[in-house]
Amino acid sequence: MGGASGAQPARRESHGGRVGFAWPRARVSAVTSVAWSVAYFVVAGLAEIGGGYLVWLWLRDGQSALFGLAGFAILAAYGVIPTLQPAGFGRVYAAYGGFFIVLSLLWGWGVDSTVPDRWDVMGGALSVAGAVLIMFAPRG
Repeated sequence: MGGASGAQPARRESHGGRVGFAWPRARVSAVTSVAWSVAYFVVAGLAEIGGGYLVWLWLRDGQSALFGLAGFAILAAYGVIPTLQPAGFGRVYAAYGGFFIVLSLLWGWGVDSTVPDRWDVMGGALSVAGAVLIMFAPRG
């Protein structure tokens, strides 16, 4: 009973010959698909950086162990978010690296008041350009 209702996941073959399930996806335009993909990268980055930061506060700044537990939970969620991407594991994680660099610089600026210098900005721009090529370049 699959179909558009989404009540049942569609059966699919996954890597290594194992059978997995994938929820049916509505047909979306290329622009919408790219927007969702970028949103997943941003959410994954915020989860990884935010979760790591909470663990940092616990271990390095003496905050409550609850900070660490919350950080671990957020980091576990981070592990799930990239599975929503349409591309394969290697390509997703390679492209994610570029977004992670920029998000880390922005986190440092907003949370730790470390203003990115011109080299940070240029490096971040290059990393995102590389991520965009890896993830969204037309392939044939």
